[in-house]
Amino acid sequence: MEVLEKYEMVIGLEVHCQLLTATKIFAADSNQFGSEPNTNISVITLGHPGTLPKLNRKAVELAVRMGLACRSTITQYNLFARKNYFYPDLPKGYQLSQDKTPVCVGGEVPVRFRDAGGQTLEKAVRLHHIHLEEDAGKSIHEAGQWDTWLDYNRAGTPLIEMVTDPVIRSGEEAAAYLTEVRRLVRYLDICDGNMEEGSLRCDVNISVRLKGEERLGTKVEVKNMNSIRNVQRAIETEFRRQIEAIETGQPIIQETRMFDAATGQTAGMRVKETMNDYRYFPDPDLSPVVISDEWLAEIRAGMPALPKERYEKLLAHYGLPEYDAALISDARELADYFEAVCTRTANYKAASNWIMGPVKAQTSEKNLREQQFPLPADKLAELINLVDSGQVSFSTASQRMFPVLIEQPEKSAEQVAREQNLLQNSNTDSLLALVDEVLAAWPDKVKEYKKGKKGLLGLFVGEVMKKSKGSADPKLTNELIQKSLAL
Repeated sequence: MEVLEKYEMVIGLEVHCQLLTATKIFAADSNQFGSEPNTNISVITLGHPGTLPKLNRKAVELAVRMGLACRSTITQYNLFARKNYFYPDLPKGYQLSQDKTPVCVGGEVPVRFRDAGGQTLEKAVRLHHIHLEEDAGKSIHEAGQWDTWLDYNRAGTPLIEMVTDPVIRSGEEAAAYLTEVRRLVRYLDICDGNMEEGSLRCDVNISVRLKGEERLGTKVEVKNMNSIRNVQRAIETEFRRQIEAIETGQPIIQETRMFDAATGQTAGMRVKETMNDYRYFPDPDLSPVVISDEWLAEIRAGMPALPKERYEKLLAHYGLPEYDAALISDARELADYFEAVCTRTANYKAASNWIMGPVKAQTSEKNLREQQFPLPADKLAELINLVDSGQVSFSTASQRMFPVLIEQPEKSAEQVAREQNLLQNSNTDSLLALVDEVLAAWPDKVKEYKKGKKGLLGLFVGEVMKKSKGSADPKLTNELIQKSLAL
């Protein structure tokens, strides 16, 4: 531990986000995940001689959206370059990317996280740039097989690559940054953020140096992390590995390493290429892309409210506590659903409670992204209003009516309550008659209550509820019993 404390880690992240366009960035092939291998391909994707690329306008708009959200400077004169390297999953022998003119320059992503000591910290992670490029295909290595299978469906998928400055200093901070990036791309509807499917991928550049040292150490890149937790694990593992190497006099090699989630260790893959190895040069087949002031203004006008804005609105306009506001604003779909419910009920806190409780318990992450909530917003508002009016209790609404409405959403909440005989009896005279019956049937318990055994009140309420077959208003029943026992 003492040795570790002598050093600090210096981290820069490269986050690749597959853009939610219908087609690929330079071809009309479908950009759909999960298709049969090598079905979303064409002569352009496969790099046949004589084929020409054509830029997907939507991909540029989505990249600009991310730049605006991160307060980057938008590059209005864009060029694409050929990044040359030879892997079997890159049919053309080069990748179309941006080199000298990334579409977004600078910017930042604010994060909030807890350090290893449990202290809450806030920081703006500075971006170097965001650029557009095409993805490569996928190499598949089957266990026990020497052959490599190639699926070119992913080749040509539009990507943005978000490159931070080397300003991250811990695994916790890196995890917070990735979490916020995933939240932003989902809010902006530019990427589904699914790391398991590879639509959001992260490469970690990490070096170590003695605390107080200004010069950066030798950088190592780590790949193959399919979750935020694994990114954090890889950082912590590589930090220790590099320190051990330095302490034992071994050189740190600039290389690309792979993270093994099963062992929690990194292993060398190849010596890291330098910029000169890629032999960048402007692509002769693509014209410069000019983002006009009018086009930029149009994209800016279509920007949705971002997480921080939604959070502040939930606090100020709806009066929610900070915890509720943070949870609901975490996903745009959840915030949209909450506001839809609140157009039909004025009890905003009840709407929040329902969404954080029964609704969220029934909603998977996939359904959330697809906005498939278990109950339409108007039906949930009906339930809230029935509870507020005293016609049903919250427990009845959540435990007995909610499941029925999920199965039969065409019915109204009141209809379900009537069919199930769940509407509460708030008639004072009829309830008072039931109270008298119960107290008359339990004279010994009444005496004990009057001698101070107040816990028996629950027994009397329960008996009245039984006699009313659950239709008695619990609050009114409680009041009537107390008044009768006070006589």
